[in-house]
Amino acid sequence: MTGFKAVRIDKDDAGYRASMARFEDADLMEGDVTIRVSHSTLNYKDGLAITGKSPVVRKFPMIPGIDFCGTVEHSSSAEFKAGDSVILNGWGVGEGHFGGYAQRARVKSDWLVPLPQGLSAPEAMAIGTAGYTSMLSLMALERHGVTPAMGPVIVTGAAGGVGSIAIALLKRAGWHVIASTRRMSEADYLKNIGADEIIDAQEFSSPPRPLMKERWAAGVDAAGSLILSHLLAATKANGAIAACGLAQGMDLPTSVAPFILRGVALLGIDSVQCIKPRRIEAWQRLAKELDRKKLAAITTCVSFDGIIDAAQEIVAGRTRGRIVVKID
Repeated sequence: MTGFKAVRIDKDDAGYRASMARFEDADLMEGDVTIRVSHSTLNYKDGLAITGKSPVVRKFPMIPGIDFCGTVEHSSSAEFKAGDSVILNGWGVGEGHFGGYAQRARVKSDWLVPLPQGLSAPEAMAIGTAGYTSMLSLMALERHGVTPAMGPVIVTGAAGGVGSIAIALLKRAGWHVIASTRRMSEADYLKNIGADEIIDAQEFSSPPRPLMKERWAAGVDAAGSLILSHLLAATKANGAIAACGLAQGMDLPTSVAPFILRGVALLGIDSVQCIKPRRIEAWQRLAKELDRKKLAAITTCVSFDGIIDAAQEIVAGRTRGRIVVKID
């Protein structure tokens, strides 16, 4: 294949815009592995990149898409050979390096992990960065030593991609799961994937007191801002919150009280620069531990040509679960 189809983002005197475009093989950026992309996925971050609602993209023109799965075509790395199935998440791909919304990609081999045995490319992208981040959050809570015996776990942004997979993973791990959402109409969906309780995120709309009634031992938060401050203020002694998103905002209006009076821990989850051994562990665990029926239940598909419209929907909060994009 000489030349390939991709989503192109431009920013110039005419403004910020995303369109379908044609690239040539010579346009591919530096890397030692070239991949024929079969599937990608739509994360909230991808929606921000395509719509320009947040300055995700750092170089123009850019091919967005922070995730992809595909087959190696050419490799000068000893780690991968032609025919290998691989996954990429993060590393600035789709931001400063051409990403997954293209029929071809060229990247550094250090950025790739093998597709785990038994996991298909569509399933891997149904998981995507959102599900991979959820697993990193669970792993962080486990390393910190919080357990289901200590009390419930709360998941914010519960109907979104990170939240949906976090609920399924935490429920399988034995937790009593509290799902927080602004869309109470999604209650049946959330219960079907493992939530034991549903609470309206509107209760987190005003600033909390420095310490509040202890309600949960752990949490996975994709919101940040006031919601995260509420979670910290109501976490039980020696509990922990894994912070992995900023859907509500990057600010954190909190105090030191939860940390010095209850020993609460705030665990930062970085899916972009995560070390490779931990990435591989996360993907291997996802292949073994994530219920495929629940994964299918939270997944919808869009065509390659439908990505730009779908990005508008995810940023507007009108999607739920995971969205797989069939590229090739």
